[in-house]
Amino acid sequence: MSLPRYKITVLALSLGVASAFVGCSSNPSKKEVVDKGPQSSEQVYYDKALKSLERNQYTDAVKSLEALDTYYPTGQYTQQAQLELLYAKFKQKDYEGTIALADRFIRLNPQHPNVDYAYYVRGVANMELNYDSLIRYTSLQQSHRDVSYVKLAYQNFVDLIRRFPSSQYSVDAAQRMKFIGQELAESEMNAARFNIERKAWLAAAERAQWVIEHYPQTPQTPEALATLAYSYQKLGDQATSQQYIEILKLNYPNLVKSNGEVNLRAARKEGSWVNRATLGLLGRESKTVQTKAETASTPEQRSLTNRLSFGLLDKPETEQVAPVAAPETSAPATANKPSWKNRLSFGLLDKPEANNSSENDAAN
Repeated sequence: MSLPRYKITVLALSLGVASAFVGCSSNPSKKEVVDKGPQSSEQVYYDKALKSLERNQYTDAVKSLEALDTYYPTGQYTQQAQLELLYAKFKQKDYEGTIALADRFIRLNPQHPNVDYAYYVRGVANMELNYDSLIRYTSLQQSHRDVSYVKLAYQNFVDLIRRFPSSQYSVDAAQRMKFIGQELAESEMNAARFNIERKAWLAAAERAQWVIEHYPQTPQTPEALATLAYSYQKLGDQATSQQYIEILKLNYPNLVKSNGEVNLRAARKEGSWVNRATLGLLGRESKTVQTKAETASTPEQRSLTNRLSFGLLDKPETEQVAPVAAPETSAPATANKPSWKNRLSFGLLDKPEANNSSENDAAN
């Protein structure tokens, strides 16, 4: 049975259009980008990267350092360039890329004299991944959300201190671990509060017990003791509950009412309704606990305008990162410039001394 003439015409047109599309897809008009290899010497790439870092042009610095790492994998500046690349990626806020580079450096250079920095910056980058813009510019607590990255950061710092106990980064890592411990303790207590609201007394007691055992020096300890006393009282274990009440009377008497009951509201130090209605912007006293992990120093107090605008207006003045100095593998730097260790530690370590010798020479 033969097809009608108009159906044959439609079929032929369909096949023609399909062939045209196939031909276009198999012959793209755009030319593929071909890697032409290194365009400069190793020294030129490295010098260009240092100049870009000095000008805070981190995108250009990353391009030069990545090219150096790709085209000269066994060169004179390769390992130093990889450390510089860690710093540049961090300043770009590419924290996932920073972590990947740190892992690679640790894997390929386990005996490098500066491998402890890779351990350190990996932990700092994981801390930064735990905070988003909303958390940074309000009084909301990240510990009430996901804390998986701070757990990774905590383990990174543990590895650093265990492998390099005398490292110049160990003191700062220990301070960060103390802050992370407070975050993790608050996360546990937040879960305990939720369990109390749904009358899961045993689950609440287990969360509070975990805080007592693993984070005993944190500000959440009083609330954890009060939660244990309250939960065991609800479970009917009056003897255990009374033991914790006696501990509260000795250490935190304000958390026990005159009738001997636990004052959970005082232990929680809940924010006012204004604080809850404004998503943590208003109505809460300023905390001494550090809430930003970018630097180990005490954060500056932000104004009301800065908080209401989520950090867009009335920004507090911050100290700029010191300019890049020539690293140890290149020509020696002048004495009044910070070393690469000082810059890579964000000014915390190996602070430069004033160059008095040059002044004396000029005077003579």
